[in-house]
Amino acid sequence: MFATYLIGLREGLEATLVVSILVAFLVKSQRRDRLPQVWAGVGLAVALSVLFGWLIEYTSTSLLARSEDRELFEAITSVAAVVFVTWMIFWMRRAARTIAGELRGKLTEALAVGSLAVAGMAFLAVIREGLETALIFYSAAQGAAGDSGPLLALIGGIVTAVVLGALLYASALRINLSKFFTWTGALLILVAAGILKYGVHDFQEAGVLPGLNDLAFDITSALDPTTWYAALLAGMFNVTPAPTVLETIAWVGYAVPVLLLFLRPTRRKPTSTATTTTGTERGADTGTEAEAATTPQPA
Repeated sequence: MFATYLIGLREGLEATLVVSILVAFLVKSQRRDRLPQVWAGVGLAVALSVLFGWLIEYTSTSLLARSEDRELFEAITSVAAVVFVTWMIFWMRRAARTIAGELRGKLTEALAVGSLAVAGMAFLAVIREGLETALIFYSAAQGAAGDSGPLLALIGGIVTAVVLGALLYASALRINLSKFFTWTGALLILVAAGILKYGVHDFQEAGVLPGLNDLAFDITSALDPTTWYAALLAGMFNVTPAPTVLETIAWVGYAVPVLLLFLRPTRRKPTSTATTTTGTERGADTGTEAEAATTPQPA
C-alpha cells in the first residue's frame, strides 16, 4: 500500500503545485474573476481521470472474458505505466525551474482569449497528472482485487498532497521540493521496476513470453511470503522470493540504469539576474530548483 500512497502523494503534489501557480498568478494579477474557470477546468480533469481509471478496471474485469486476455491487458497497461512513470520523473527533474514561467505565459494567452481558454488551460495542466495516476495506480494495485487498501492508500496520498500544497501556498510550510522529488522519484523508479516485472510475468502467463516455470532463484525459505516484511517488499517493489529469469532481468535491467541516470548530478546553468520571492511565493518554493517554478509574477 505504501507504493500506491507514494503514487498519490507524488502525482497529487505535482498537480497541486501546478494549480497553485495558476491561482497565485491570477490573484497577483487581480484577476480573481477567472478563478471559477480554473476550478472548473480542474474539476473536469479530476472527473475524467476517475472515469479513465474506472474504464480500465471495467475493461479488465468485465469486457475481457478469457484469463489470457486479462493477463495480456494487464501486461500492456503495466508497460504503459512504466513508460509514463519514467517520462514523468525525468520531465519533472528537467522542467522544475521553467514550469512556472511556461504556465504563466500560457495562462496570460488564455486570459486574452476568454473564459473557456482559461478553463482549458487549467484542465490540460491537471489532466496529464490525473490520467497518469489512474494508469499507474491500476498497474501498481494488480493482484489486490477485492482489497480496498490500495485505493485508500492512493486517496490518502492525494489528500496529503493537497494539504501540503495548501500549506505551501499559505506560507505555513517550507519543504525542500527538490530533495522531495529526488527521493520520491528514486522510490518510484523502484516501484516502476516492480510494475515492469509484474508485466513480464503477465506476458508469460498470457503465453506471449516463454519461461514461466524457469526460476532465477528460490529463496522462499529465507524470505517467507507470509511474513510482513516479505509482503511489504512485494507490495512496494514487487520483490518476490521466486521470480522467473525474465522477471529478474526486467527488474534489474530497468532499475539499475534508470536509477543511475536519474541520480547523476546535473549541470546548473548560471542565471544572469537574481530573483526574489515574497509572501505567497515563499509558500510555493523551497529555495531550490523548485523556487523558480513556483514564483508568481505580478501583472
